[in-house]
Amino acid sequence: MSLFGEIIGQPQIGVLFFLVCIGLGILVAMNPKNMVLSSRVVESLAFILLWLVLHSSFCHGVQSDIDCLKSIKDSLEDQFNYLNSSWNFNNNTEGFICKFTGVECWHPDESKVLNIKLAAMGLKGQFPIGIQNCTSLTGLDLSNNKFYGSIPENISRMIPFVTTLDLSSNNFSGSIPKLLSNCTYLNVLKLDHNRFTGQIPLELGQLSRIKEFSAANNLLTGQVPKFQFAITAQSYANNPGLCGEILDPCEETPKKNRTVIIVASAVGGVTFAALAVGVALAFFFRRVAVRKKEDDPEGNKWARSLKGTKAIKAS
Repeated sequence: MSLFGEIIGQPQIGVLFFLVCIGLGILVAMNPKNMVLSSRVVESLAFILLWLVLHSSFCHGVQSDIDCLKSIKDSLEDQFNYLNSSWNFNNNTEGFICKFTGVECWHPDESKVLNIKLAAMGLKGQFPIGIQNCTSLTGLDLSNNKFYGSIPENISRMIPFVTTLDLSSNNFSGSIPKLLSNCTYLNVLKLDHNRFTGQIPLELGQLSRIKEFSAANNLLTGQVPKFQFAITAQSYANNPGLCGEILDPCEETPKKNRTVIIVASAVGGVTFAALAVGVALAFFFRRVAVRKKEDDPEGNKWARSLKGTKAIKAS
């Protein structure tokens, strides 16, 4: 967001900005020759205004991080009480969330979340949507839990600055979102030991910073991405449907077989058409025969009458 946007978004600062503009106008109008003094005043007031904007944004960011962790806690089943015993939001001291289990902050005394590491805590639930409120998050580890369901398609908007994402050893399912490729800071992406299906998005090969990737032990199929680092086959292990790159070549239908299929389809189509025409003709002739019978219900009476007439003349 631009500086002007921040000013407009904060009513108190907007009022201050308006008053500063009026004051500067009056100052210049009253003393137009002393431009040196005016420029110094402008610089000082601009510095103060910028500091207020940044301070306001930081406070808002801290609150958003608190809301982020509250949302995560409320959305998960915590059978071993790791979160319930540690994540106490009744404390109002500066940086109190930085003492939560699994939470790392940019600075111990500032409530700005850097990493969330909740591995092997027996947590159960779907991917926590509230994670998007941790706007400065660079690391997320949910491995070895009981998370299920699909990964949100817009995950790149939820955690745009993440460098490490570990969702391994859970029960996640569905497809791997293509928009993960927009998480351009990713260095580590672990999706192994889940129930993901479909193809690994080829777009993941565009991640220029990635150094570690694993999608082993899923239900994935199709062509694998071409990464810009030396990946091993173990990263794809136990996905019988994967192929390409360092794995077995993807099978393509041979041209000869395709020709046979096309010819067979053509022959089948012609045969079906011929049978359809034959059935139609049989039906047509049958209707003609029935109509003749209806016109001559006594069966060729005119022929018998003609034969009787010839017999009379002969006698």
